[in-house]
Amino acid sequence: MPKFFNIELKPPQLRRLSIALGGGLLMGLTPAPLNAWPLAWIALVPLWAMTLQVARGNYRERSLLGLAWGIGYHGLAVSWITGVHPMTWMGVPWLASLAIALFCWTFLTLWGAVLVAVWAGCWGWLVQRAKLPTGIRLLAGVALWCGLESFWSWGPLWWTSVSYTQSPHNLAILHLGQLSGPMMITAAIVAVNGLLAEAWITYRQSRQGQPTENRVRKLAIAPLVTASVLFVGLHLLGWNLSNRVLVSPPDTALKIGIIQGNIPNEIKLDVQGWRQALTGYTTGYNQLTDQGVAAVLTPEGALPFLWTGANLTQSSFYQAVRDRGVVAWVGAFGQKGGSITNSLFTVLGNGEIFSQYDKIRLVPLGEYIPFEDVLGRLIDRLSPLDAHMIPGQVGQIFETPFGRAIAGICYESAFAEHFRIQAAQGGQFILSSSNDAHYSPSMTAQHHAQDVMRAIETDRWVARATNTGYSGIIDPHGKTQWLSGLNIYQLHSDTIYRRQTQTLFVRWGDWLTPLIVMLAIVLTLHSWYRH
Repeated sequence: MPKFFNIELKPPQLRRLSIALGGGLLMGLTPAPLNAWPLAWIALVPLWAMTLQVARGNYRERSLLGLAWGIGYHGLAVSWITGVHPMTWMGVPWLASLAIALFCWTFLTLWGAVLVAVWAGCWGWLVQRAKLPTGIRLLAGVALWCGLESFWSWGPLWWTSVSYTQSPHNLAILHLGQLSGPMMITAAIVAVNGLLAEAWITYRQSRQGQPTENRVRKLAIAPLVTASVLFVGLHLLGWNLSNRVLVSPPDTALKIGIIQGNIPNEIKLDVQGWRQALTGYTTGYNQLTDQGVAAVLTPEGALPFLWTGANLTQSSFYQAVRDRGVVAWVGAFGQKGGSITNSLFTVLGNGEIFSQYDKIRLVPLGEYIPFEDVLGRLIDRLSPLDAHMIPGQVGQIFETPFGRAIAGICYESAFAEHFRIQAAQGGQFILSSSNDAHYSPSMTAQHHAQDVMRAIETDRWVARATNTGYSGIIDPHGKTQWLSGLNIYQLHSDTIYRRQTQTLFVRWGDWLTPLIVMLAIVLTLHSWYRH
């Protein structure tokens, strides 16, 4: 028999691993662009049930089941990372480019899968060691999952939270994010899956005991009914939040122009790309100002050079701003000492730089290499920049002539806390600037879905400009008012509204996770002590 982690994989073990992998793949179908979001409410059931049914003391097999489920989910969900291949335009040989793409995909997949393995191993051990009753083990399972996801979100690699499987279409459940952020959505999904799994386990155990058919129904009906009530109740709560009227006074209106430059990465950093970018963004700026916009938003790195000195003053875009006198938010590079920053500049009509936001969450393996002293010899830099890129300072405030804004550049869209902090500091609208041209179209759909969640959680309008799509306008209820096409040059002007409301999440952050973790610890210790 084959062995893995010193586990002899007999037919029953192989069957369980296949089922766990299948459940993960089922969950992998739920994020954008496939958007099979209803499957998320059942995809965790097999893993939950099998984790409890594995023989006592077999912690390695439980962890292996979690690993298989995580590989299925995270591997499918982040498969868009393979779109970085080929990188021959950066001078990377074809085979080396393929190796880098596969390494990134494998690393990201295992990064998320290990988290699920830890959950399955620790939770299964805890349930059997403490002999937890159904209610407490359900709470412990949800609390541990949310705690691990919350811990994961503070690290450098964060994208595939279970919560984002519901975006952008299940707007009712996404509105739970206004209460305690994305972890409340994660908790809801895990809890419903757990209850359904408990119903299935009870049914199987009852059948094995050969009770009457009525007895079987009575034993399994309680968790099944509870799961149904929880699912419907949470959706009704979210639906009620999503139907609140958006008050939009005329004096809070802000007409914004968006330019989707569509500059291919293959030419973005050479002379041809610079010329195409300057022409496209200058022409677009002039056309949008003719439409009466108050400001123009460009994508991340729209003008891929240092926004200083001659690069600034001699560019046609800068001259157009001075001629037209309309504010521009320009994606370009800033400079700090001998390093550079990925920045968004507020440029006034007289050419003055009014404010600058520097990207805080840099892309690992793209804009910097974690543990570069160790990995730098093994992994070629994916970023074409020769200079060393550094992150911006945490807690930046991005002032504009129209009030304080919430800024997010590309990868930062995944971090709810990043937007919450800025909203709590008085940010009145969200400016999302991105370049997703490095990846496959699946990533652009997921990126838009992330911004939908941030709009709902903070109760803010979002203006989103990307290089190749999807650019868009999103209202505070997560409804996409406009969405661009992919891989086309496109201009759009639209009106957003400045808001100063503060949701419960903006005021208190993720209060749910520490609450249920503490409650689970207390009840688990009490149960453990009794036994």
